[in-house]
Amino acid sequence: DFLSLFFFLSLAVGRAQVQQEPLAEATEGTGISITCSHPNIQSYEFIYWYQQLPGRGPAFIVSALKGSQAVQDPLGTLLLAADRRSS
Repeated sequence: DFLSLFFFLSLAVGRAQVQQEPLAEATEGTGISITCSHPNIQSYEFIYWYQQLPGRGPAFIVSALKGSQAVQDPLGTLLLAADRRSS
């Protein structure tokens, strides 16, 4: 059985360009790494990650301005590149 996870990257300002694979699939219980590119991000814009499970609406996971941030559910870590152009 595959668990389909949809992750969305949203920025504080709607004009930001984001490049990301629209779907990631993994067997339940295994880990995955998802990378988003946001080349036009400004220094004051937060990065927000959401998870959308099949048949459900997006659910907030984590946000950060810089560095890294622990995620409790699903368990993981949000890592921001030093230049903030990817997470």
